[in-house]
Amino acid sequence: MQPIIQIRGLEKTYASGFQALKGVDLDIRRGEIFALLGPNGAGKTTLISIVCGIVRATAGSVTVDGHDIMRDWRAARSLIGLVPQELTTESFESVWATVSFSRGLFGKPPDPAVIERILKDLSLWDKKDTKVMALSGGMKRRVLIAKALSHEPRVLFLDEPTAGVDVELRRGMWEMIGRLRDSGVTIILTTHYIEEAEEMADSIGVISGGRIILVEEKAALMEKLGKRLLTLQLLSPLDSIPPELAGYPLTLSGDGRELVYSFDTQGERTGIAGLLRKLGDHGITYTNLRTEESSLEEIFVSLVRERA
Repeated sequence: MQPIIQIRGLEKTYASGFQALKGVDLDIRRGEIFALLGPNGAGKTTLISIVCGIVRATAGSVTVDGHDIMRDWRAARSLIGLVPQELTTESFESVWATVSFSRGLFGKPPDPAVIERILKDLSLWDKKDTKVMALSGGMKRRVLIAKALSHEPRVLFLDEPTAGVDVELRRGMWEMIGRLRDSGVTIILTTHYIEEAEEMADSIGVISGGRIILVEEKAALMEKLGKRLLTLQLLSPLDSIPPELAGYPLTLSGDGRELVYSFDTQGERTGIAGLLRKLGDHGITYTNLRTEESSLEEIFVSLVRERA
C-alpha cells in the first residue's frame, strides 16, 4: 500500500547556521500509529512543523496522500490535524465555539453532528458550554485534540499529547488514540514517555542529530534488539561460575546466590534448556527463577548512545 506520508532528502538549516535535519527519508503507512522518538534537539518538532506547513524546508520533498506540501499545499494541509505541545486555545470561548471555529478555518461547512461526535469521543460533551479558561490542563489538551480533528483529517500529529496530564487521564487518551487509529486515522506521535510509545505504537522511528537512525515495526524492534535475563535463585551460593558453564553468558550476583543468564530474543532461547540440564548434571539446584525483558526505553537509550 502506498504510504500516506513520503519524505525524501529533507533538510532544514536555520538562519543561525544550525542544521536541524540532515537528509531525512521516511515513509509512514496509512492507518498506523507511528511513534517518532529522539532526545531533545534531535529534530522531531522541526520535522513535524515542515510536514504541517509551519516551517519551510531548505531542501527535499514531502507528500501527504500524494499531495506535495509546497505545490499542492492547500490539499495537503486539509488532510492534516496538529496537536502542538503548547496549550494555545481561545480562553474566553466555549469548547463548542472554539472547536466549531477550527472546522470553519479549513473551509468545512458547519456540521453540529461531527462536532458532537468528536466532543463525545473525547469525553468533552458535558463541557461543551464551558469556557476553555475554566478547564483543567488535561481537559484543555483534549480540546486541542478536538480542534485538530474538527475538519476530519486523515493524518493526526500529536506532539507530546500527554505532557502534564495525570496518569488516569493519560490512560484515557491512549484509549482514545487507539480508537482514532481503528477508524482509519494515521497518527504520528512524539513523546518523552517511552512507555507511551511501547503501549500504543505500531511502528517506531528514532531520530538523532537530525537524521533518522532507525525505522522498524515495534514488535520486530523489540524482537531484534531486545535482551532478556533469566535469574536463578540458587539453593547454595557459588564462589565462581563452574568451568563447565563457561560457554554460557552467565554472571553471579546476590553474594553468589543468583545466577543470571543473558540472552537475546532471537536465537538463544533454546540455550535455556541446555543450561538447566547442565545445572542439574553438576548438582547445582535452584529454588526459583524469573525472567526480565528489555523495555523500549532501554532499546532507545542504547540506540541513541551508540549513535552518539
